[in-house]
Amino acid sequence: MDNSSLISSGYFGRRILTTTYGEITKENVVRVLEDVLPDFEFNQAQIRYLHAVLRGEQAILNKKKVVRPEINFKIPVNRANEIVSFKSGYLVGEPLQYVIREESNEFVDAVHRLNTYMLFEKKPRKDMQLAKWLYTCGTSFRMVLPNPRFVSGNEMGEAPFRIFTLNPMTAFVVYNGNIFDEPVMGVSITSDPADETGITLLYNIYTRDMFFKVRGKEVIEATPHILDGIPIVEYPANDERLGAFEIVLPLLDAMNVTASGRLDGLEQFINSLMKMKNADITSEDFEKLKDLGCIKIKGDNADVEFMTQELNQTQIQALVDWEYDAILTIVGMPNRNGGSSTSDTGAAVIMRDGWSDAEARAKQDEAVFKDSETSFLKIVLRICQILDNMKLNISNLDTRFTRRNYENIAQKSSVLVSLLQSGKVHPLLAFQYCGMFSDPNLAYEMSKQYSEEQEKKAQELMEKQAEKKKDQGGGGEDPTEKKDGGGEDDSDGES
Repeated sequence: MDNSSLISSGYFGRRILTTTYGEITKENVVRVLEDVLPDFEFNQAQIRYLHAVLRGEQAILNKKKVVRPEINFKIPVNRANEIVSFKSGYLVGEPLQYVIREESNEFVDAVHRLNTYMLFEKKPRKDMQLAKWLYTCGTSFRMVLPNPRFVSGNEMGEAPFRIFTLNPMTAFVVYNGNIFDEPVMGVSITSDPADETGITLLYNIYTRDMFFKVRGKEVIEATPHILDGIPIVEYPANDERLGAFEIVLPLLDAMNVTASGRLDGLEQFINSLMKMKNADITSEDFEKLKDLGCIKIKGDNADVEFMTQELNQTQIQALVDWEYDAILTIVGMPNRNGGSSTSDTGAAVIMRDGWSDAEARAKQDEAVFKDSETSFLKIVLRICQILDNMKLNISNLDTRFTRRNYENIAQKSSVLVSLLQSGKVHPLLAFQYCGMFSDPNLAYEMSKQYSEEQEKKAQELMEKQAEKKKDQGGGGEDPTEKKDGGGEDDSDGES
């Protein structure tokens, strides 16, 4: 069989859905939906395939053999899952933190409450779900809606908003296609509960100020909302909507072909065919031969031998190593080469083993992720303002990725101490630029409060010691006051 048919091709990112309508209304929403559905269905088919690859349903499972078809190993070496797991864990393995952009005590409590609400909504876990879709198919979607169970001031672990991670096979966002490339509507597809077969679909469509529910070509609901934005937000991996392993899909399939062919060769070597020269035996004799393990032949030219051709394992391993190294280099993952040098510094290991490349790729992903997170936060803050009277604007916040706050901790702490002791740098700047804290503003406020408490305790201790010395007959003089060396009598004597 020609194994080239087992190598995937034709996956180059997802299509961006656009419309020429600047505003979506009840009159044109069905028309816009019909225009973008073909591109969405194209994306949907590719997303379904890429998700299947992630689960292990890969092209190698369709492998067939014409020669000795009974020996046919189908080994999916699931590097796709490895890539997605590493990328998502590296990007959002540690919870995101929202911090104050500038020095201001006014918003500290509000930001702390916002972070607490995110924990109530299990956002760290939902970020992992989002990143998994993002790195699998190049895009992902999140929806945020008001929480009807929330009561302002409650202590029941409820947030004023609900966060949902949507399946990209049933959700999409449409953009206006002009120079600003702004979203004009977000769509979530569900089954019609009135249809027991589940065939009829409902299109739940959100615009900036309206909610539409469409069945077929009919708008069955049109309701205004007060979120002042589209609550369905797209989180693309990059501008091309390329998944993490999509760009190396042919190499991943080649690794599967290599691994499966390697085991085929091994099994065929073990079960080699027997060649008999000038010897003829019946099938019954051959069965006895397998039981006895020997054969008797006659004639000078008679011979029996196994037909063997063993694969060169050294060359095969070199091919496997090349394929894996090429995959890691292209997707920007660290390798597993390690090193035998005992003089390697931490920085040398980071550079040699590809961790610097992994960090550079993660920073690119951060920039795209933050753009979508800003759109998400605008809706969240709008809901918090309505339901919880939270006075916090998007301009007051910054999103921090905390995955590397504790690397090179000795060096970072040394930078912090040096800046604090210089006397020429504001302490808050020292906390912000040392890189030790995920929320430097909160760390600064806590440290400032702690320092003031310690100074107050030291002052109280000095006052107690002075009182104690006074009670013991040490005089009523302040022990901290510096006395003159000669005293009053000496001054008279000099005069």
